Amino acid sequence: MLDQLAPLAITYIAPDSLKTATWKNNILTFPIQNPSHSLLANSRYFGHPEWARNYLAVVHRDQEFQDRWFAVTGSWQDKIVVDIGCAPGNVYASLRDRVGQPKLLLGVDVSEGGLAIAQELGYVPILADAQNLPLKSGFADLVVLNAALHHCDDMEKMLAEAARLVRPGGMLVTDQDLQQTMWRNNWIAHAIWKLRLPIYRLLKRGGHATAEEQYWCQSTEVHHLPGDGVTEAFFRDILEPLGFSVNLYPHNLKVGAEILQGERGKQAWNIGMAQRLSGRNPNLTEGALVMMCVAQRLPEQLPH
Repeated sequence: MLDQLAPLAITYIAPDSLKTATWKNNILTFPIQNPSHSLLANSRYFGHPEWARNYLAVVHRDQEFQDRWFAVTGSWQDKIVVDIGCAPGNVYASLRDRVGQPKLLLGVDVSEGGLAIAQELGYVPILADAQNLPLKSGFADLVVLNAALHHCDDMEKMLAEAARLVRPGGMLVTDQDLQQTMWRNNWIAHAIWKLRLPIYRLLKRGGHATAEEQYWCQSTEVHHLPGDGVTEAFFRDILEPLGFSVNLYPHNLKVGAEILQGERGKQAWNIGMAQRLSGRNPNLTEGALVMMCVAQRLPEQLPH
């Protein structure tokens, strides 16, 4: 199947980029210019054979995630889907029993090991920098970025690049990036944030089982500190000028299809307690942990 899909995938590579492409371990690979420490961390963490498999097994696999995403995206059957920052393929691994078989499922990431796992799930893997995608504009029915923006140095550039791929009438969906307002940006919030790390190590929580794993896991999360993250203005200022209608859903992870009716889900007790200590009310919209963006490209809009 993947051998049959690879030629189809190549038709969506920008001609200038195709000149620089190589096949490496059955992955279409593009050069990455001036890789940052965080980019290298993403490559190492999500490419680690044990860490990546553990991540695939438990992260973004819960019922609320599945219900929320299916309510928003509907069927993927016979669609062209691009998953940017796909890592080992968690989004499709969670949804494939419900969304059907895409015509083409492209997975873009900087981690060769993560892409190799995603390939097992049916992704056509592309190793490339999400801030400089080697793909043509306006061909994808659905572009997804799940828990991906905060792993990228330049979130604005990554979102604009992702939006460029969406065809008129197509959809862009992002989810599980920290909402900037969920913390009050003060010393208490930063102290609590740092304190959680030794606790996670003690509990051997996922991504924190060893000191090495915790270091590389934390190094991947560029925009995940108090005072950082996504906002309503971030999405609207980038997407609306490109011809998208934008709907935003701040939430607390524990919410499914009800997100479309404005439900946010209940904040986890430990996060809620930490927020109150820093002066933030977790029951307000601004206190919601993350933000989901569902953006539809208007049919008449397509950049030249």
